[in-house]
This record gives sequence, C-alpha cells and structure tokens, in this order.
Amino acid sequence: MKLLTENIDGIVVISSLPKVLDASNAMEFKEGVFKIIEQSSQAVFDMSAVQFIDSAGCGSLITTLRRLKEAGGTLKLCDVPKQVRSVLELVRMHKIIDIYNTREEALRSFTVEH
Repeated sequence: MKLLTENIDGIVVISSLPKVLDASNAMEFKEGVFKIIEQSSQAVFDMSAVQFIDSAGCGSLITTLRRLKEAGGTLKLCDVPKQVRSVLELVRMHKIIDIYNTREEALRSFTVEH
C-alpha cells in the first residue's frame, strides 16, 4: 500500500489512502501508517480518495488515534467524502476524531490548540 506523506510544520499529512478501507486491507493500512507516525505524533489523514469504510477500517483509525495519543499527539481527518462521513457519524467517530472539510482547516486547528 503506497501512502503519500507530507510534513508541514511537524504535522504529517497522509494522503493517497485506499479507495476502500475495510477488513481486506485494514492491517496493511495500519502497518503502513504506524511506520509513518513514528516520525510525528501529529497527523492528518486526507480521506478524499476513500469511497468506502467498514468497521475494520474504522478500527484502524481508532488504533492509529490511540497510538498517536500515547505519544502525546492526535489524529485529524479532512476532505472526507459524504458517504464515508455518514458512516463515521453513524458510529459516532466524529466524537473522538476531529473531522475538517479541508486540509487547511485541519492544519490550522493544530495552531489554535497550542
């Protein structure tokens, strides 16, 4: 799985996520993300490519969030397509992971927190 990363002021932005994030690739996704977040405890996932997510995909996001929080950081999502956002809201993930409309909003939210 090829994830693209960009480091912006110490925040890693991960994009080029898979179109489908489900049980078939959740483990591979987590492994790839864990290697990336070893370098930074602040992460933004650009979700624009994701068209479907299931419980395993949601679980991988929660596991990533937990790992980042243990390192004193956090995870934020941006550019979440409508159908994926509906799933995240249905399972109440928007209560534990901040979701932003754009990458810029997500990045700006880190400076507001500090």
